[in-house]
Amino acid sequence: MQEHCHRCGGELVSGPDITPFCPHCGAPQLYLQEYDRTDSETAPSDSTGTPPPPAPPLVDWQAAIRCALLVAGIAAVLSLIATRVPFVSPFSSLTILSASILTMGLYQRRRPRARMDAAVGARIGLITGLSLVVCLTVAMAIAGLIARFGLHSMGAFDVELTQQLRLQIDRAVAANPVPPDTLHYFYSPEFRAGMMLTGVAMFSFVLLFFSTVGGALSGLLRTRRVVTPVA
Repeated sequence: MQEHCHRCGGELVSGPDITPFCPHCGAPQLYLQEYDRTDSETAPSDSTGTPPPPAPPLVDWQAAIRCALLVAGIAAVLSLIATRVPFVSPFSSLTILSASILTMGLYQRRRPRARMDAAVGARIGLITGLSLVVCLTVAMAIAGLIARFGLHSMGAFDVELTQQLRLQIDRAVAANPVPPDTLHYFYSPEFRAGMMLTGVAMFSFVLLFFSTVGGALSGLLRTRRVVTPVA
């Protein structure tokens, strides 16, 4: 704040009794308020004072999940058809193995400017694997219920499964004898159900692993190079 009059040079009044005019000559005065320059000196020179906009998400999850569910649904339908038409089985297996690659292609078509790299591909591949596990499990469960209680055509499957399981148990018991009570449990329906659930869990883990790796490789191949303009 200025302390002397710009016209007569007289001392100006400061404090709560300050006036916009010189008390000596009556000339109007211009008072400048002093600001704390601590924050302005430490802030970047190109800052506008407003917070920066939020960074865009790495993956558009809504579009990625839709693409993954579409591919997983097609793979589940082909798997159901393959149980009745063996000719379709190779196409079903190929769709399941390449599901993450197909999902990445659909995702890039719907979001042509979205970020593409190995990290994005791995995330989309994991979502694709989860979608495959859910769709295939639900489809096979529904097909099994219809075949067992509607068509009553699961008898041959049960006999074959029981024979294969007994054969493996007999080989294991021949190498490592077990008590009769334990052997009786191995032949029980509960043990067969547990073995089937274990097989499904292992298949799901392998499917998630390959789907994630396939998505990462697909994203790596689709990585866009950022070209820096030359000044």
